[in-house]
Amino acid sequence: MFIEQAYKGINSWWRVVITTVCTAGIFIGNFIAYFMMSKEEIDAIYKSMGEIPNNVSLFINLMPFVFLLGLLLLFVRNLHHRDILSLTTSRTKIDYSRFFFSFALVVLSTIGVFVVSYFVDNSNIVWNFNPLKFFVLFIISLLLFPFQIGLEEYLFRGYLMQQIGIMARNRWFPLIVTSVVFGLFHSANPEVAKMGFGVMFFYIGTGFLLGIMTLMDESLELALGFHFGNNLMAALLITSDYSAIHTDALFRYSGVENPADILNEMIVSIVIVYPIILFIFAKRYNWTDWKAKLFGKIQPLILQTTNTTQHNASDNL
Repeated sequence: MFIEQAYKGINSWWRVVITTVCTAGIFIGNFIAYFMMSKEEIDAIYKSMGEIPNNVSLFINLMPFVFLLGLLLLFVRNLHHRDILSLTTSRTKIDYSRFFFSFALVVLSTIGVFVVSYFVDNSNIVWNFNPLKFFVLFIISLLLFPFQIGLEEYLFRGYLMQQIGIMARNRWFPLIVTSVVFGLFHSANPEVAKMGFGVMFFYIGTGFLLGIMTLMDESLELALGFHFGNNLMAALLITSDYSAIHTDALFRYSGVENPADILNEMIVSIVIVYPIILFIFAKRYNWTDWKAKLFGKIQPLILQTTNTTQHNASDNL
């Protein structure tokens, strides 16, 4: 019943347009600007960004998400007249244990894979630890990454998944749309420019993973935990010149990356690692009826209050 939670609010088309444009503006703007600029202009921007100290750059990049997440929740609460619980889960309360389990699974598996790869071949992995810079990075990451992943999850897997779902009256269409759009909005990341648009399959595949988590679990907690753990490890564990975010991480990859090797690793993640993650969640949380939850119809809920009904009536005049 996660998508159906949208019926608890007012869903006038103009409210959806205002909320989407105002909160997704940063993604839309980046997407349009990226395709309007030449390769030379893009390279110049990345070069100028690289001259900014890593922690300052990270802070500047993450701060807008604080405002945008607050704006999204404000619109949902005051424009759509819905509580934040309905945007988060179909259950009666938020299950924080799901968030922490998903977070721990990503963190531990990422560290485990890194340790194995390090002992297999560490010729291009350099110890990069600077106590002061890492401490500042750690604080910035803990304080600001929740806003970044919060906006992306509440916007794509929450708000847009629900609004598109009640318009399409099914589950598969919002899953496809939000996953593809989520991937495309990452097209301005530096690694896409360096390795080509084949990287987009990874972002889109990750969007599908997070979307399937959300629909099967009828909530956002698992997707939030996964996304936070992934981004935190990307910032703290190892960095490289082609990374979307340059940080003062513990390690730095100093070798020359082969785009084909990176794409192969991404394909392995999508084809092998992601299904294993879904299998673990399915066993732990007893997911059943996959066909209905991923492809089933959406049935309108008769849950409108008198106040909401009056708002809808006035919107239709």
